[in-house]
Amino acid sequence: MARLFGTDGVRGVANRDLTPELVFQLGYAAARVLCENQNNSFFVVGKDTRYSGDLLESALISGVLSAGVDVVQLGVLPTPGVAYVTRSMGATAGVMISASHNPMQDNGIKFFGADGFKLLDAIEDMIELELGRIVPADRPIGDAVGRVRHHHHGLRDYMEFLKGTVRHPFTGLKIAVDAANGAAYAMAGEVLRSLGADVFLFHAEPDGANINVHCGSTHPHTIAKLVRETGADVGLAFDGDADRLIAVDEKGCVIDGDRIMLICAMDMERRGELKNHTVVTTVMSNYGFMKAARQLGLNVVKTAVGDRYVMEAMRDGEYVLGGEQSGHVIFLNHNTTGDGVLTALQLVDVMIATKRPLSELAAVMRSYPQVLVNVRVADKLAWRNHAPIVDAIARVEAQLGDDGRVLVRESGTESIVRVMVEGPSEDVVATYAESIVSIVKREFGV
Repeated sequence: MARLFGTDGVRGVANRDLTPELVFQLGYAAARVLCENQNNSFFVVGKDTRYSGDLLESALISGVLSAGVDVVQLGVLPTPGVAYVTRSMGATAGVMISASHNPMQDNGIKFFGADGFKLLDAIEDMIELELGRIVPADRPIGDAVGRVRHHHHGLRDYMEFLKGTVRHPFTGLKIAVDAANGAAYAMAGEVLRSLGADVFLFHAEPDGANINVHCGSTHPHTIAKLVRETGADVGLAFDGDADRLIAVDEKGCVIDGDRIMLICAMDMERRGELKNHTVVTTVMSNYGFMKAARQLGLNVVKTAVGDRYVMEAMRDGEYVLGGEQSGHVIFLNHNTTGDGVLTALQLVDVMIATKRPLSELAAVMRSYPQVLVNVRVADKLAWRNHAPIVDAIARVEAQLGDDGRVLVRESGTESIVRVMVEGPSEDVVATYAESIVSIVKREFGV
């Protein structure tokens, strides 16, 4: 049987894969596991703006209550806001109902422990095991069932926390914001305005169906166009649950997570706050990021793809900055998960501190052209020790030298081998990638 929990909670098409029956059981099982032998336990629950949020929230809360555990409803709140409130309120656990940047028909259930961190694999496995042990006769009755409380200040508390992380007022700065019709729609613009910025707010009218639709961090051309139209100094685009940020400079050029991390790393290093002079990122960060970091005297720890792996490396090494090219950036000295609005504030704060436009700050690295080809194969692991493929990779690496890199890896969910080459020009990387892809297809393609 396939594992229910993926790399970021439990996800699926709401009411088909992610049914209310399953979510009820998840709530019950999680409450049994996380609240075992604890008194005065309670969960906090937040959600994004998609239609199915109400449906799944009701099911999740019913499951938790049926285990005899109280629930505090937070309403619409970004994922990092749920992580923050879980810690600040002393909750036993937090739950975010969201599918992040996915289409609106999808949804997900993401759990946080009392420390505000996502659950370890071992705890998720315990919850899955508990799903198979649910016996209605074991449930509490009478006044032993859980109760629901409403916390009306969660969003306000989270906003005050965010404002407390910046060092300078944003007075005089013009900022365009794309809220993706998602969880940050009611707070991102307000936080920036309260810090003194002149804010142009877009896609902040969620109707349950328009979350992430042609807007937000997965559609950066939208915020780029809005920056050019408004004459803003910077553009900020969030995803559906506001745990990611993609920025745009004053010229309308997209600034991805790699550049954002380097800009913030330089500032933190200058202030002596970058622990061990180290940034944690995934193997998918652009080669230009790696090269620029070395030139700046920074260490880079590379992990597998996925923010949970970034977080694991950060905690193991006690590092404070890490993230992904996609804009999922973790400031571990402030919050316990990727936080789009927090990242936006830190980025703008650097602009104010240095008195430099974002285009100048972003020039810290050159993005190398990249080609990524997916090859469907019969055996996705067989390439690893296959001499013709290993030799082809070595030849390309030797030809690129210090001016590019090769990354060949198998998909985590499909029978696919991914071949990625970065180098000095699009023509060069396309030629080198094809030289490897052709051998993979010949030897193992289907």
